[in-house]
Amino acid sequence: MATLIKDKFEAWQKEAQARFDQLKSNEEELNKIFIELYGLQEELDYHVDDKEVSVALANKERDIKSLISYAVGCMFGRYSIDEEGLVFAGGNFDMSRYIKFKPDKDNILLITDDEYYQDDESDIMTKFIEFVSVVYGKETLEENLEYISDVLPGSGTSRSKIRKYFVSKFYADHMKTYKKRPIYWQFDSGKANGMKALVYLHRYDENLLGHLRTDYIAKLNQAYNSRIELRESQKLATSNAGEAARYEKEIQKINKQLKELRTFDEKVGHLALKKISLDLDDGVVVNYNKLQRDPDTGEKYAILTKGVKEL
Repeated sequence: MATLIKDKFEAWQKEAQARFDQLKSNEEELNKIFIELYGLQEELDYHVDDKEVSVALANKERDIKSLISYAVGCMFGRYSIDEEGLVFAGGNFDMSRYIKFKPDKDNILLITDDEYYQDDESDIMTKFIEFVSVVYGKETLEENLEYISDVLPGSGTSRSKIRKYFVSKFYADHMKTYKKRPIYWQFDSGKANGMKALVYLHRYDENLLGHLRTDYIAKLNQAYNSRIELRESQKLATSNAGEAARYEKEIQKINKQLKELRTFDEKVGHLALKKISLDLDDGVVVNYNKLQRDPDTGEKYAILTKGVKEL
């Protein structure tokens, strides 16, 4: 059945307001009782300031970003829309627990600044659209994407704004939520955004880096080269100076990304040969640093987004 996120949020907003009002009323009633009991009517005020009430009101930006975070959790299998609560945080991963919405089978989600792969589940935006369609219905997809994008920075279409959020803001919000102890880790080639990819710590295995390199970096390299070839041919075919300039600008941008990607590929390739294993009992800081350095020499490679304390 098709559902509007707008309707769900407004229902939650009313429920949260009612809880807030009830709790505030209860606290003020208790204050009255104690003030009267001790005869402090002239010294104390029974009223409670809104900021002192211990339940939060609905907040569209915060709550929509929480929805996006939950969707990413479902993409990795941390959560399932078929079960309540935490579904996977280590152990044997059982794909049969996910019926309506399947998590990514490889535990790698690419984050690109443009749509290079049509209907490819490795693209986080494609997977997010699938999530919204499955949970809220295909009929309301466009309206729901528009509602989600309303709280996100920037301009453009709903899809482009959400994609930009994944590229530039999602991981910072995730690090803040988890107080710099992230459960989703972001591989990051650098400032040119040559490659970004999310993985779920609890599904990591020692073959993941090799898989990232041979399947994902190689595929992205091919996609970049194909886009450059397309823009080169379009630039030659057009007689419009403005179009030609836009094509050239994109070509230059992608060439920078390709250069950055090649350097990143070398780093990942070196570490992939080390078959680095993680131990969840060691905690995020220790494990995060294992993927930032050569385990034998200690040489720094920094293939993950910075933010977690370095040892």
